[in-house]
Amino acid sequence: MASAVNEGDGYDPSGAGFAISDGVEAMVLRLTGAWTTRGLGAVSTRLTSALATPPANICFDLSEIAALDSAGAWALHRTRAAVVAQGGAVTIRGASPGAAALLQTVARHDRTQVAEAKAPGALFALTERLGRGAVDAALEARDLTNFLGYTCIVFAGSLLRPTRIRVIALVSQMEQAGLNALPIVGLISFLVGLVLAYQGADQLSRFGAQIFTVNLVAIGVLREMGILLTAIIVAGRSGSAFTAQIGTMQVNEEIDALRTIGLDPMEVLVMPRVLGLVIVMPLLTFYADIMGILGGGVMVTLTLDMSITQFVRQLADAARITDFWVGIIKAPLFAFIIAMVGCFEGMRVSRSAESVGRQTTRAVVEAIFLVIVLDAILSIFFSVIGF
Repeated sequence: MASAVNEGDGYDPSGAGFAISDGVEAMVLRLTGAWTTRGLGAVSTRLTSALATPPANICFDLSEIAALDSAGAWALHRTRAAVVAQGGAVTIRGASPGAAALLQTVARHDRTQVAEAKAPGALFALTERLGRGAVDAALEARDLTNFLGYTCIVFAGSLLRPTRIRVIALVSQMEQAGLNALPIVGLISFLVGLVLAYQGADQLSRFGAQIFTVNLVAIGVLREMGILLTAIIVAGRSGSAFTAQIGTMQVNEEIDALRTIGLDPMEVLVMPRVLGLVIVMPLLTFYADIMGILGGGVMVTLTLDMSITQFVRQLADAARITDFWVGIIKAPLFAFIIAMVGCFEGMRVSRSAESVGRQTTRAVVEAIFLVIVLDAILSIFFSVIGF
């Protein structure tokens, strides 16, 4: 059988054409002309009609093709896929290296085959997600560790050369992260002290030990609740602000401008935030301790009929100076982590507003997670050494 599409069908010799003939082992589809966007015309439709019932074996002969672009390669790939889908076998001969590479590229990027691929099982999908999550977490930890080292180097350099510290920016960050945070830190600490005292008194009353509610409030606030609540509030308030501020500058290419004029963004943007938060965090913790104990004292005096004098006397017996210093020692470490994570995620913002929101959320989550992990480690350490 032989059929040539060249006459009577509007065939243009400068365009694409084909002829079908019987071969020794397979039917031969000989392609001629320019299989390009301009030369294809209606030949693709006629080719599909000619192969509506494909033979078992067919050979595409590309030796006489004058030109081939992505449109022509897609037409050939679609025809070959249709033959294979009906159980036929297709071979290609006479293709130039460029044509062969183009056909491979088209086949590799065929979204139809990807969409029709069998969906993986639930267990496989879960394993893949866990693997991707583990790899992403490892890469995140690596990058954060690198940024930690860089921050420590610049931080130490700033302390050794105080004249390089930008005092105005430092005072501004101390005001925003410290002074402006006093109302929310004080209110939350007061309410938590109130609740802690109420719940403690309710449980201890079953054993006739209501007096030890003061011990519970004092030790709980001074060692854990005061610093932990302050760190969480600062992470959600100041840490997110650091990411949003630096991220917006990243979107507006202001950080690139700083590098262009010879300024180090670590010294200009990161150090004032880190150093400012490290300075104000112990002060915020001290303020949170006072408000937490005050809230516990109000609840104790109201529910246990204890006078303020009795509360103060019991507080002096319950709390040690080491309980106070445990919280204060944690404060600068937590502040360093919160500020570093906030600045790190801000530096990772890409050139889009969506990225600012995404990295801000990541900064808050990562900072709170790291603070809680470090708090657990330090609590165990202080307990082991008897501090």
